[in-house]
Amino acid sequence: MNQPSQYAYPINSPFDLENTELYQRWRDQKLVNYPEDIADLIVEITDPRTLTLKEFSALQQRCRKTNMAIYVSKTGTDPDPEIPLALGRAFGLEDLNKNWLADENGLTSLKVVNEGIRQQYIPYTNKAINWHTDGYYNTADKQIHALNLHVVQQAASGGENALMDHEMAYLLLRERNPEYIYALMQNNALTIPARIDEGGTVVRKEESGPVFSIQPDGNLHMRYTIRVNNVIWANDPLTEEALNYLSQILYRNKEYVYRGRLEAGMGLISNNVLHDRAAFTDSETQQRHYYRARYFNRLVGTHFNL
Repeated sequence: MNQPSQYAYPINSPFDLENTELYQRWRDQKLVNYPEDIADLIVEITDPRTLTLKEFSALQQRCRKTNMAIYVSKTGTDPDPEIPLALGRAFGLEDLNKNWLADENGLTSLKVVNEGIRQQYIPYTNKAINWHTDGYYNTADKQIHALNLHVVQQAASGGENALMDHEMAYLLLRERNPEYIYALMQNNALTIPARIDEGGTVVRKEESGPVFSIQPDGNLHMRYTIRVNNVIWANDPLTEEALNYLSQILYRNKEYVYRGRLEAGMGLISNNVLHDRAAFTDSETQQRHYYRARYFNRLVGTHFNL
């Protein structure tokens, strides 16, 4: 089996298709005591701004295993942006993706917006958002490696999230057929067309790249969206077969998909795992407000385990 061209050099990584022995060791360790329920990801903490060593260790332990953890804090509906920012710093996250719709501090306030440019984008509506990893449309040198969410206030109803460790998606695909990984590592696997404004100006260039990529430190990165509009997939039978199987994993596999609803004071820290969002309904007293923080680096101390 030939590696995609960008991985033609030796990589000491279990995600290298040529390194079967290392992969098998990683796979066996990954599957041992893998959490079965979303409750296994939860850590109770007092305040994300001042984590204790015990709280930090508990969160980090879960992230090492599943690339994510959920915290339950006592901050309630406190809107202080320092809550998610301080938590990010505790995990070595400093390199925020300050996208054009983010707040001045680099966080993105996700809430329903009924006017201005934001209302044109689904995250600022109450509609469902299908499976994806964040920043899949970013350039290759600006990929998102960590994603944190903090809930200031939850909707009156709905708004649940589904979560899946991207390493588990890789594992299941590779166990089914290693050629699936080969197809999804191609540089033209996923292309996001250019975004052009109403005046005809290109505000974001077309961006092509792989779904799965191996980083210089040997860790796995995933760039993915299940959306069908404004996405161009490599036009070959193997890629189509791989994507169909990935869709089955996300929608039919109950074993490794976690689903739940975060409430005020709760949050997710992650190495940009796969996730979705259910539609929701606000009320006069309960209007959904999340802080989203995207980072160009990953959570400290969460290198793949061997």
